[in-house]
Amino acid sequence: MNNIAIKVEGLGKKYTIKHEKREPYKTFQDVLLNSGKKIITSLNPFTEKTIEDETTEEFWALKDVNFEINKGDKVGIIGRNGAGKSTLLKVLSRITEPTTGKIHINGRIASLLEVGTGFHPELTGRENIFLNGAILGMSRAEIKAKFDEIVAFAEVEKFLDTPVKRYSSGMYVRLAFSVAAHLEPEILVVDEVLAVGDVEFQKKCLGKMGEVSEDGRTVIFVSHNMGAIGALCNRGILLNHGEVEYQSNNIRDLIDSYFKDNGNMTTMMWENKNNKYHNIFFTPQRFFLTDAKTGQVLGAPISNDRGVYVNVEFIVEKNIPEMIFGYRVYSSSNELIYVSHATDVSKELWPNIKKGINIFKSLIPPRFLNEGTYRIELVASLYKRVWIIEPGKEDINLFFTIKGGLSDSEYWTHNRGGLIAPIFKWEQL
Repeated sequence: MNNIAIKVEGLGKKYTIKHEKREPYKTFQDVLLNSGKKIITSLNPFTEKTIEDETTEEFWALKDVNFEINKGDKVGIIGRNGAGKSTLLKVLSRITEPTTGKIHINGRIASLLEVGTGFHPELTGRENIFLNGAILGMSRAEIKAKFDEIVAFAEVEKFLDTPVKRYSSGMYVRLAFSVAAHLEPEILVVDEVLAVGDVEFQKKCLGKMGEVSEDGRTVIFVSHNMGAIGALCNRGILLNHGEVEYQSNNIRDLIDSYFKDNGNMTTMMWENKNNKYHNIFFTPQRFFLTDAKTGQVLGAPISNDRGVYVNVEFIVEKNIPEMIFGYRVYSSSNELIYVSHATDVSKELWPNIKKGINIFKSLIPPRFLNEGTYRIELVASLYKRVWIIEPGKEDINLFFTIKGGLSDSEYWTHNRGGLIAPIFKWEQL
């Protein structure tokens, strides 16, 4: 155990979900009649009382999870939404108790799991720094020695004596991460919360986590950003429905396995089942890929010499000019390749959106992307006002694989290197 930071054996976490029988909405007349019945029932001791139907369901957020993490490891925990990642971190951080299994932790843990964790909203930034240090078991002298570094890293000097309840989410996260990283815990646990910060601060945080691990401390990082996972982590764990599906000391193999599984589980068609997503300005109905020639929904893999249409079907209840929609294309390592919006062209060419059902399509031209697996994410917003479907926040994604058909040249029948593989014409002068 000398070199082991965390050892997890047979870990499970069960939740009990109650489902109550709900009565239909009643008219005012129904309410008056029922009130009269209740009065009569209360006066009659022989009247049988009915008990409202209620059922319970057991939900295992984690099931028989086993792994070991060594001191100095940088571990990425990945998986689809609902895979159990955040629950695992809460159990490791002792925020919630496990139902089954054992956890052996060798060292002091600092956790950054969600905006607000560990901070008292009524206290100032300065006071919360000392509060968090005390929670971690540090003396006041130790905290004061790190205080200036924490403040400089978080870039909140002007608001240090302001109650943190007045901070923006970005300021909150900057200070919380700075406190967690600088107070020298043996184990640093960071959830997807860094996505709240701006891009430059995210890079700064990744650099700091790298420094922490170089000092021999352990980092556990949960993120949907595979680029960040690949850059920071030396090993990883893939969760699926609360179970460890795959773990590897080769982070690239783990990421490839994640995208392969997503590609197998996800078809070329997404549908808004049970009206999960609803907005009066933009309610997505279907998001799907079709062959540019046949119009048929695509299968996998796709030959690179065929054009692909990205199709978006949506309902508009209230039409305003600020509404924009489009998609983002990501590589298998979650690098953003490009963004396309319906309003990228001059205003006279913008789509004619009407109330009711709308269907639009956008072409990914032949011989543009390289061989590989890609993710396409639907996005929509009110221009410079609010996101309707925000990047990285929802699960409206399509996965597809390109294989073969890269060019007519006998020299390039395979992956050509790079994210894109366009064929450009050459002319002799």
